[in-house]
Parts: sequence; C-alpha cells; structure tokens
Amino acid sequence: MKIQSAIAALALGCMLVSPLSFADNSQQSKMTTCNKQAADKKGDERKAFMKSCLSASAPVAASAPMTQQQKMTACNAQATGKKGDDRKAFMKDCLSNKG
Repeated sequence: MKIQSAIAALALGCMLVSPLSFADNSQQSKMTTCNKQAADKKGDERKAFMKSCLSASAPVAASAPMTQQQKMTACNAQATGKKGDDRKAFMKDCLSNKG
C-alpha cells in the first residue's frame, strides 16, 4: 500500500512541476532572444529595451519558426468550441500552415 501511495505522490509531483518547466524554458528562450537584440544597447536604453522585450506577449523572434508542439498548443487554443468534422478540418489546416 505504501508503494502505491509513493507512486501516486511522485506522479502528482511530476504533473505539477511539468508546466513550470515549460514556462521556464519559454522565459529563458525569450531572455536569450532579447539579449541578442539588445547587444548594441547600453545603460538605461538597454534596461528599457529589455523590460519592453521581456514583457511582450507576442513571440519576440518573429523569424524563428514555431515547433510542432508550439503549433499544436496554439491550434488547440484556437479550436476551442469546435467539434467533430469542423474541428478536424480546422486542426488540419492550422497545423499545415507554415510559421
């Protein structure tokens, strides 16, 4: 019985930590991109740029293509409320788009 409880606790812990890991990777990626873009800036100008860049809700690097996982997440969010063949067709079109 103790082993089952330990496994359940471990599984729950992994599920709670996983979203945080993805958020950290996203923020790290944003930080890396913003730092590259701010390479020629100094002092207050750099500070203001970094604040603006890091708080932007849109992807910072527009030229970087989305990964398949990012596409799936975005398409799923947009498909909310669609069902059946309508959802299937939307997802097919959404996932096949470049970028």
